[in-house]
Amino acid sequence: MKRIIRTADCIIAVILIFIYALIGFGSYALPNEVGSYNFQTITFDSIYTIKSEENSQVDYQSNLRVSEIESEIKLFGIIPVKSANILQQEEKSVYVSGECFGIKLYSDGVMVVGTKDVDTADGETNPAKQAGIEVGDLIIEINGVKMLSSSQVEETLNDNNGTDFTFKIKRNGNYKTLILSPAYSVSEKCYKAGIWVRDSTAGIGTITFYNPENQTMATLGHPITDVDTNEIVPILNGEAVRATVTKVYKSTSGETGSLCCDFSDETIGTLSVNTDYGIYGEYNIEIENSLLYQVASEQEVERGEAQILCTVDSGTPKLYDVEITRISYREGNHDKNMVIKVTDEELLSKTGGIIQGMSGSPIIQNGKLVGALTHVIVDDPEKGYAIFANKMVNQSENV
Repeated sequence: MKRIIRTADCIIAVILIFIYALIGFGSYALPNEVGSYNFQTITFDSIYTIKSEENSQVDYQSNLRVSEIESEIKLFGIIPVKSANILQQEEKSVYVSGECFGIKLYSDGVMVVGTKDVDTADGETNPAKQAGIEVGDLIIEINGVKMLSSSQVEETLNDNNGTDFTFKIKRNGNYKTLILSPAYSVSEKCYKAGIWVRDSTAGIGTITFYNPENQTMATLGHPITDVDTNEIVPILNGEAVRATVTKVYKSTSGETGSLCCDFSDETIGTLSVNTDYGIYGEYNIEIENSLLYQVASEQEVERGEAQILCTVDSGTPKLYDVEITRISYREGNHDKNMVIKVTDEELLSKTGGIIQGMSGSPIIQNGKLVGALTHVIVDDPEKGYAIFANKMVNQSENV
């Protein structure tokens, strides 16, 4: 009898540990906000559910068209896991593109990408560091003059006889005034500031969609960051230009391939905002080679078969088969909400999987836009990360 009781106790203890583990995992991994379109019940991983009230009335806020209702996510529909806000939204539709394009960006201010020691008669010194200038700072003004380009900064700093410069810089959204004293370089026989700057960047990406409600185009699904500082580049102005794929460098394990493109002189859009959820701007031309798709809520996305729309040759965008293998609802996971795997043999033969230039490629599942490709997994280039489409559409409405 005692043995039976001990066995039962052990079984109950294991069950309780398992349940507490599921509760802890759900509290960590599930979202604090759940967006959907007039739902009654949503299920996460088959075991977590959240319900709206049976008689709740959707009363959309006029500016965001969102009704917020507080509810609870429950394990097996019974055990409370965490509270969450249900954001009931109107269904949205966008024109999905998949077109490859060229990116030209100019930053809002001139970015400091490095500093350098100056060899003086008294040894090496670093004027920029001594002034308090840091990598990632944006130079807004020097001696009260607005700095618009790296060449202007270089000309200003090179035209000196050792007198101090007054810098107005922007750091983490705050402005600072700093004094830089150039040092005389014995090797170059002139005064040097010891600072490296950059004002622009260029690249290749894929247009995800065009939102007809506010004429906004959305691209990439992730921010453009400076290669040296890893900081998001604040845009002063930018252009999206027509591009034609001329060559494909295939990805292999440990080495990411890329699209090689020719940029044309035709501007197809202006780029104005660089965010955690991609780059946004205005489409300047008539919509071409695009179809109107409904946007799936985050909870409509399923593990399983899907398609990716991208351009990897000189033709128009084409759908290729992929599989959504993982879905993450963790807060702060800006552009890594899904893991997808390329299963299409044609695409694998062309690219080896995911390559640079495919960022922003729309992902279609069950006839809806569910996401956009953001990053390749370098050690396994058949796989990559993607962002929920609903996040990008919400962001586009704030541009």
